[in-house]
Amino acid sequence: MSGIDALFQPIAIGAIAAPNRVLMAPLTRNRAQADGTPKAMAVDYYRQRASAGLIVTEGAQISPQGKGYIDTPGIHAPEHVAAWRKVTDAVHEAGGRIVLQLWHVGRISHVSLQPDGAAPVAPSAIRAKSQTFTPNGFEDVSAPRALRTDEIPGLIADFAEAARNARAAGFDGIEIHAANGYLLDQFLREGLNRRADGYGGSAEARIRLVIEVAEAVAGAIGADRVGVRVSPFGRFNDIPAEGAEETFAALYRRLAPMGLAYLHVVEQFPGTTPDAAETDALARLRALWTGVYIANGEFDADRAADWIARGRSDAVSFGRPYIASPDLPVRFRLGAALNAPDQATFYGGDERGYTDYPALERAA
Repeated sequence: MSGIDALFQPIAIGAIAAPNRVLMAPLTRNRAQADGTPKAMAVDYYRQRASAGLIVTEGAQISPQGKGYIDTPGIHAPEHVAAWRKVTDAVHEAGGRIVLQLWHVGRISHVSLQPDGAAPVAPSAIRAKSQTFTPNGFEDVSAPRALRTDEIPGLIADFAEAARNARAAGFDGIEIHAANGYLLDQFLREGLNRRADGYGGSAEARIRLVIEVAEAVAGAIGADRVGVRVSPFGRFNDIPAEGAEETFAALYRRLAPMGLAYLHVVEQFPGTTPDAAETDALARLRALWTGVYIANGEFDADRAADWIARGRSDAVSFGRPYIASPDLPVRFRLGAALNAPDQATFYGGDERGYTDYPALERAA
C-alpha cells in the first residue's frame, strides 16, 4: 500500500460495511424547519455526499429540551422520522451509508429555544462563557439549572427512544454526541460537574451518564450500530480540559468491552494546534481503544492516509471539506483540487452554500 491507498480500503464499522475510510463528520448547518423537521433540501445535501465511507449527520436533538440553536433538526417526533426517512432512502439509493448523531446541548442553549422559556439544564448550575444562535442572532447562552437526579432516567430513555426513531427512519446506526461541550461532555468534566449524587465527583462517577446512555442505546438498537464521539482536550463551548486524560482513560476502558461500532475522537479543532503534552496524551488514550477508531481534526488526504497506514486511526472523518466538496473521496483519489467553502453560508440560509457546490465532473 502506498500514497493515499489506505484511504480506500474497505472497513467494517460495527454492522456497517464501509467501502472507504474517508468519512463525513457531523456538521451543524441550521437549515431545518422551526419544529425540527428536516427540510426537503436536506435530501439533496446528504445524497450528494453518499460516496463517503460513512456519513455522520448533523446533531439531532433527542427532545425539545435538547435544542440549543435555531433550525436544528430533531428525532423525537413522527414528522422528524418521516422527513429523515426521505434522506436515508436517498443516501441508500445512491449507494451510501448514514448514521444519525444524537444530541442534547445541555447548558449551550437559550431560554428562547427551550420549552416554555425554561432554563437549560446542565450537570451543575454553571453558566458557559459562550454564545448560541437564536432568532435574534448570536446571543450569550442562558444560565442553566442543575439537572435533578430523578430526571436522569428520563434523559437516558430519551436517548434510547431517539435511537429507535433513527432506525425507524432508516439510519444504519447512531452516534452519541459526548463531545464539544454539550450535555454529556459537561458531565465528564471535573470543572463543570459538581454533583454529589453518584453522577459527579470521581472520574468513574462523572463517566456514569455516558456509560448508561451507551448501554441504553445499545440495548435499543444493538451495540454494533452505536458510535460515540468525544473531544478529550477540546475547549469549545467553555470546556475545561483539566484532568481529561484520567477521565477519558476511565471512559474508554468502560466503553471498550461493550462492542460498539466505533469511537470518534476530535483530535484537533479548526485553527488550533495541540501542544506536545496533549498529543502524547491522545496517543496514550488511543492505545486503550481496541475497536474501530475514527480520528477527526484538520486532516488532509496525505496525513489521514499516514495515520491509517500506521494504525493510529482506522478511518478519518472530514468536516468542512465535505461542505464544499461533496465528492471528497473522488477528489482525494484523483488528487483533484477541492472547492473553496463560503463560510458566510455555513449556518442557516437556503440552498446557496448547501447543495450548489459542484461535483468534480461539473467543476471541470
